[in-house]
Amino acid sequence: MSDVIRHVAIRGRVQGVGYRAWTEHSASSLGLQGWVRNRRDGSVEAVFAGQADIVEQMIAECRRGPISSRVDAVDVTDATADMLRLGGAGGSFAMLPTL
Repeated sequence: MSDVIRHVAIRGRVQGVGYRAWTEHSASSLGLQGWVRNRRDGSVEAVFAGQADIVEQMIAECRRGPISSRVDAVDVTDATADMLRLGGAGGSFAMLPTL
């Protein structure tokens, strides 16, 4: 299966509930590359890169989130390699500062 890069915006009660740390752990466990960060508008955004089926699995997990979260919406769009590089080099998954 081919590799894909997806940008995901998650809205709901997703800040202050460990959503970023959960995302970083989950994505790393699946072997994905990318990053996650809080946004000042209260949402969380992430970029996931890897095998298409694994990326889709992670996006499905984002729709549920950690137990303490409440996910109202998940918007998914194709992302570019430039967006992926915001997380730095090294092929791992990173947690970025709030934007």
